[in-house]
Amino acid sequence: MPELPEVETIVRNYRPRLEGRRIVGFRSRWRKQACPSAPQVRDSILGRTITRIGRRGKHIVFHLHDGGFLLVHLRMSGRFEWADANSAAPRHVRATWDLDDGSRLLFCDARKFGRLIYTRDLAAATAKLGHEPLERLFTAALLERELHSRSRQLKPLLLDQSVIVGLGNIYVDESLFRAGLHPQARSDELSKAQIQRLHRAIRNVLREGIRHQGTSFDWAYPGGGMQERLRVYGRTSEPCRRCGTPIAALRVAQRGTHICPTCQPPARKRRTRRRASQYIKQ
Repeated sequence: MPELPEVETIVRNYRPRLEGRRIVGFRSRWRKQACPSAPQVRDSILGRTITRIGRRGKHIVFHLHDGGFLLVHLRMSGRFEWADANSAAPRHVRATWDLDDGSRLLFCDARKFGRLIYTRDLAAATAKLGHEPLERLFTAALLERELHSRSRQLKPLLLDQSVIVGLGNIYVDESLFRAGLHPQARSDELSKAQIQRLHRAIRNVLREGIRHQGTSFDWAYPGGGMQERLRVYGRTSEPCRRCGTPIAALRVAQRGTHICPTCQPPARKRRTRRRASQYIKQ
């Protein structure tokens, strides 16, 4: 599934051709894809001008001139392609937008997991989404509050889109490696220094991913270059770029996970002190 760097790259690449264009035609070829329904989405966006293309978490957001919003979630295999009105369509086209300059935007999705959501209230539609990790308000102090207010394994917590948005399997593994943290460490047991390292690692790895236009592994998201710079993800048995230890694969909360056993040792269990009062005879 595309993560924050891949979605941000798509937004930046498509922004010049989409902003300012008026939607003159729309068709959804998969009825379960559009919400509230394909006819309602069509009626709500036809004739509207796209004033801005943005991102919220892993959603691509079309801002329309009348105050409406169309959210596109690519999920596992969704991708955009361009086509002329007279050109042959590629495989797995699930939706098409005809624009006023004669161009046609296609949404291709082999696995049919992608979603198109129209809303008049963007805040309400994205209310369950967590913090944007590249915004200025996402500070180490905020991350500390989020981690210490829960007692969970670190990796599944970072994957939780209601806590922090945009992080997926790739960039969580990379962030934890750079911070020197084990994915099964408990969130409420991290020290301030560890959280500061994690905060810095998350932001740095996401920015690096954006600079290199995301990570490409298969046909679903071509064109990225970040896969050449990954330190642990997808590198099982290869030597760690930092210490030479073979990268290990394990499962954490049912997710494939990659670590360096030397650079990311398991967290030591804290010894709980018994209060002196427990030893005072009543």
